Amino acid sequence: MTDTEATGLPRQPQLLDMPGDWQRALAVVAHPDDLEYGCAAAIASWTDAGKEVVYLLVSRGEAGIDTLAPDVCAPLREDEQRASAAVVGVDTVEFLDHRDGVIEYGTDLRRDIAAAIRRHRPELVVTLNHRDGWGDGPGAPWNTPDHVAVGRATLDAASDAGNRWIFPELGERGLAPWDGVRWVAVAASSTPTHAVDAEPGMERAIESLLCHRAYIEALTDQKPEEYVREFLTSTAALSAGRFGGRPAVPFELFPR
Repeated sequence: MTDTEATGLPRQPQLLDMPGDWQRALAVVAHPDDLEYGCAAAIASWTDAGKEVVYLLVSRGEAGIDTLAPDVCAPLREDEQRASAAVVGVDTVEFLDHRDGVIEYGTDLRRDIAAAIRRHRPELVVTLNHRDGWGDGPGAPWNTPDHVAVGRATLDAASDAGNRWIFPELGERGLAPWDGVRWVAVAASSTPTHAVDAEPGMERAIESLLCHRAYIEALTDQKPEEYVREFLTSTAALSAGRFGGRPAVPFELFPR
């Protein structure tokens, strides 16, 4: 009996190892903590291997904690993000100051991300799920507009950055076109194609997410240490069956 006959569902393909023949990556997400909820174990492994990773946050997460006014919340979450990045070997964290919760997909956002790509010249660009939901089946949780806007704009900006006739004002600012992006990797996709072994970087991923303590304490009544460890280890275990039994950080990889 085949797997399809036994379960009634088609067998999911095995996840491939993420490419390793690159040196620079730019990770672009909407909010502080977005990368820590899905990518930090992979990023720790990459920086361990001597690769350079830069974080670009489109907002400062100022609307993320109901009990804190935005002008108080923004600097707190910025500090938490910088500390979190440092745990996994990321020294450069930049913020674009688009308004948290109402980030709009459009040319302004594409231009800002394309400018960062031209400035940092990555071979790999990482972003978060750009689709409407967090799954492809009935009742899948709805994604947030910020994630959708930033993910989609990042995919587009990877091409925009290499075209001198799109956003020519960037060239006037001294940002030469960069057509060297080879892949865009989308984390938390419902249709992943590749993965990174989560085990080597898991403890640092846990520590990294714990740096967002103010956010986590507002999010759950669980002890932060228990909540973070349970969430990250169980999430990584979901992909093990498609990755040789190894807990994994999965990505949907778009070659360019």
